[in-house]
Amino acid sequence: MRTSKVKTILLALAVSAVLPMQGLSAAGEPAELNADTVEYDMSTGLAAADGGVTMVRGNSRVTGQRATYNTKTQEGSVEGNVVATTDDTRITCAKVVTDGQNHMLATGGVYGTQGDKSFSGEQVDYYPNRNKYVLIASGGTISSADGTFTASRLEGWLDDAHYVGTGNAHLVSQPKDMEAGGDKMDYYGKEQGRVVVTGNAWAVQGNNSMKSNRLTIYLASDGSAKVK
Repeated sequence: MRTSKVKTILLALAVSAVLPMQGLSAAGEPAELNADTVEYDMSTGLAAADGGVTMVRGNSRVTGQRATYNTKTQEGSVEGNVVATTDDTRITCAKVVTDGQNHMLATGGVYGTQGDKSFSGEQVDYYPNRNKYVLIASGGTISSADGTFTASRLEGWLDDAHYVGTGNAHLVSQPKDMEAGGDKMDYYGKEQGRVVVTGNAWAVQGNNSMKSNRLTIYLASDGSAKVK
């Protein structure tokens, strides 16, 4: 069944679940859904689209092979070569699931970009209303203009440039000619410019190296780094 009601329901998935990363399109903007088949069960509240799914509202767009959304539980998913974009944010993965609580779980070769930042992993939890908070519990990478940060467990607040890595935490910053690692790493970007490494901590900059149980590295705006 192809109706404007079904289009609105499934676009709610695209906008509120899959594309909550930036300032969203206004609710009154026209919505468009294209798919080979669309079904909506009014008794259960379940809507489903299958085959070449494309959903667009304003500057937000998501594509995939299949999409579902439950109007009663606000739970939904899009799967099959998913590509979601809005403003300067883009996410690709195998599947995204939402629980309707401003939370999205992306799985399967997840790669996302937002401005000059990127994140990747096999599974990424994303909370757009928490300063663009990402949790990569099974290990992954967060990168920015300052460098690349990897760990067995990663979390980050993209708006604040604040990242925490636990387990085999490793930072490589080519602009500052610096590399550091340890059991845990707390990175504060923007104005603070500070990295705190604890547990088997080490740091190398140029020909200088240091090891300790705890290292604090101050990142200067001129590209240098001071280790304590």
